[in-house]
This record gives sequence, structure tokens and C-alpha cells, in this order.
Amino acid sequence: MLVNEMFFSFLARFRQLFFGRFHANDAVLQQAYQSQQSDLQVQGFGQVVKVLPDDNDGSKHQKFILKLNSGQTLLVAHNIDLAPRIPNLKVGDSVEFYGEYEWNKKGGVLHWTHKDPQNRHAHGWLKHNGQVYE
Repeated sequence: MLVNEMFFSFLARFRQLFFGRFHANDAVLQQAYQSQQSDLQVQGFGQVVKVLPDDNDGSKHQKFILKLNSGQTLLVAHNIDLAPRIPNLKVGDSVEFYGEYEWNKKGGVLHWTHKDPQNRHAHGWLKHNGQVYE
């Protein structure tokens, strides 16, 4: 009986922390968009709504658009010269992220989703199907 109570207590706390974290970060991203703020380190979660062709000008980037729980969209520009590409990414997939937000009129761009080889910038990452890409 005690084990069940402990498990459900843990589960309730986990849900509160997990879902609260992402809702809070949706609010941070929404505020950054509304105030046209850039250069902001953010963490969150979204669903892929469009997979775009790679950007091969200069550093290569895997590009896709996420929709956040708030409804805001976010273009992800993931540097695949510095981090592995997310293989088999498709519409409907869920992606967690940590990177730098840059404002634009369409919802914003997320970049720096990789380790900085020169250690001058916060290391970012993407997580898809339990695998971290950094």
C-alpha cells in the first residue's frame, strides 16, 4: 500500500513539474514574440507541423517548424555541420528543445541547438524519440 501511495505521489509531482515547465516556457516564448525579443535561451516542446528542405548556404541546417501548445510556431534551424541530423523527422512528431530564440514576424527562429565547439555560447540540444541531438 505504501509503495502505491509513494508512486502516485511521485507521478503527481512529475506531471506538475513536467507539464508546468513546458507551459511556463510557452509563456516565455509568447512574451518574447510579443515584445520582439531576441538572443534568449529557451527550453520547450512542440509538435512538427512542417519539415523544410535543408539550408545548405554556409553552415548546413536541418529546418522544420514546430507548433507550441500556445499555438505559436517556431522555425528550428539545427546546425548539422556541428550536430547530428534528426533522422526520419516527420509531421506530427514531438521535439523537445533548448536553444537560442530570435524574433521574427512568423513566430521566431530557434538556433544554437548544438554544442558550441569554442565554449563561448550555451550548449543547446534537440530531443526526438528519446534521443538527444547536440
